[in-house]
Amino acid sequence: MRWDWILFDADETLFTFDAFGGLQRMFLDYSVTFTEQDFHEYQAVNKPLWVDYQNGAISALQLQHQRFQGWADRLSVPAGDLNSAFLNAMAEICAPLPGAASLLASLKGKVKLGIITNGFTALQQIRLERTGFRDYFDLLVISEQVGVAKPAPEIFDYALEKMGNPDRSRVLMVGDTAESDILGGINAGLATCWLNHHGRTLPEDIAPTWQVTSLSELEQLLCKQ
Repeated sequence: MRWDWILFDADETLFTFDAFGGLQRMFLDYSVTFTEQDFHEYQAVNKPLWVDYQNGAISALQLQHQRFQGWADRLSVPAGDLNSAFLNAMAEICAPLPGAASLLASLKGKVKLGIITNGFTALQQIRLERTGFRDYFDLLVISEQVGVAKPAPEIFDYALEKMGNPDRSRVLMVGDTAESDILGGINAGLATCWLNHHGRTLPEDIAPTWQVTSLSELEQLLCKQ
């Protein structure tokens, strides 16, 4: 194995993240039938907030509250309560992506494994427990706790320090979001693998070391190394 460490993103890299399903489940508790149109309107607010968060313009708490502020006003419920209910719903419906269990089992004992996620603390540990993945990982770094999000170099520096400052040429970063996972890994001096299972177009200024379309393809690639 040419790697000492392999770092993974979490959402849509190791785990499914069915936000629409989670929101539908959550809003049932408020007697709301959450529609596709509602979801499009939610994403119109949520997606720009994530960009702002990744760029360091807003905090994790601001993101979590602002994305639900419209519904909070409509339902007379604190935005923080809606956000907590959403994360609880997401924990209940979480599932590993196809190929994740096989990939992690094939790597266990051969290389140290870590997660660097921009996802929120409330979801991470419970999801690792429920999927049985907790014992695979030697490191879990959550941007909300560090105070800075990928692609900022500080979160990678923080993780690498926790890892004992390994040779960066022997660390691989795997993720599905080129603008945070891959760009951040490149800027930190790591090899990178872009998991492009949604058929996205790669931004011109981002060049991952490898591209794969599934975790099964990644497992085959790593077995050859």
